[in-house]
Formats: sequence, C-alpha cells, structure tokens
Amino acid sequence: MNGILDLLQGSTGDIILSGLSQESGQSKDNTAQVVQMALPILLGAMKRNSSTEAGSSGLLSALDSKHDGSILDHLDGFFSGGVDADQMEDGNGILGHVLGGSQNGVTQALSAKSGMDTGSIVKILTVLAPIVLGYLGKQKRQQQVADSGDLGALLGSLGGDGNQQSMIESLLDGDNDGSIIDDMAGMFLGGDKGSSKGSGLGGLLGGFLKG
Repeated sequence: MNGILDLLQGSTGDIILSGLSQESGQSKDNTAQVVQMALPILLGAMKRNSSTEAGSSGLLSALDSKHDGSILDHLDGFFSGGVDADQMEDGNGILGHVLGGSQNGVTQALSAKSGMDTGSIVKILTVLAPIVLGYLGKQKRQQQVADSGDLGALLGSLGGDGNQQSMIESLLDGDNDGSIIDDMAGMFLGGDKGSSKGSGLGGLLGGFLKG
C-alpha cells in the first residue's frame, strides 16, 4: 500500500477513469489528470476533519456502514447506465461535509490547472467522493482500524509527505492565489500542465492503465 493513488492502479483504476470520463464528458487523459490531483486533496480534507473527536467518530461510523468498501466490488454496476441520482446525492453530501467552504476554491484551482471547466470538475469530484470513502472503508477493514488513533494513522499512511500535506492544508484554507495547485501538480503529475498532457496520463499513472 503506497497511498491513495493506488486506487488508480490496474483494472479498478481503468474502470474508475473510464466511468468518470463518461460522466463528465471529458477525455480519459484529462480526467486522469484531474483525478490525480483531486484524490490527495479529498484525502487531506478527510484527514483534517477527522482531527476532531466528532469528525473522527463520524468518519468511522460512515466507514462501518454505507461506505464499507463494497462499492469497489461493484464498480461496473455503479457506472453502468450512468451514476444514479442517489449516488450523486450521496457524493454531493460527502463533498459538502468534507470540503465545506473550500469546495469552490478547490474546484476553481483544479479547473485552472487542468483547463477543464468547473462543471466537469464538480461532476468528477461528486462521483469520486463515495469511491474514496469506499476505498477508506476497505482499508479500514483490512487493517482492522478500531478507533480514532488507528484512523489517523491510516489516513496519514495513505497521504503524501509533509510538504504535500502542508500545501493541501493551505488550499483547503482557501487563502491561496492558485500557486499551490501548480506545486501539487508538479509533485503528482511530474511536470506542468503542458507536459502532463503531452505525456498522456502523466508520470504517476504511467503504465497503470495498461495492466
């Protein structure tokens, strides 16, 4: 287990990116670029929220029930015929809870870096949110996470290094000028906007979708 971007490996990653591409109406390459940046941000927001007792308790409860990881076993059905209204409502609720007042800032930053319109960004984030919670739920079961301390350790192990987490915190605070998302893209995509598009799915995805 190397981190949250493991979610994009192999056939699971292929299904997720194909489904998100279909939902957003964007190319698979452009969708992958956004998802690579969005995953650490969503995880960082969950880690931030779980730093309080109430937040940790709420996340543990969600991972024990609706978001226990079973979604990852039925991704074909999740995307088949388009993501249904209940799942979209669930995703919207997760984003509102996790990102709060930072949601617009995160959306605009991802749009500015990727060149994708904000409407498509919102669709990607909305569909991605329950998948991320499902991934956490699966990791929780596998690692037998039982309390807030264990949860904090799990979220920490799935996140990036200290510099990445610091940038994510700043982005979630909503007080940046857009430069943070450029720095993050450099870390996660291995280059600037132009080079990431030129290399297809970017450095980290590399051969993930070929497996």
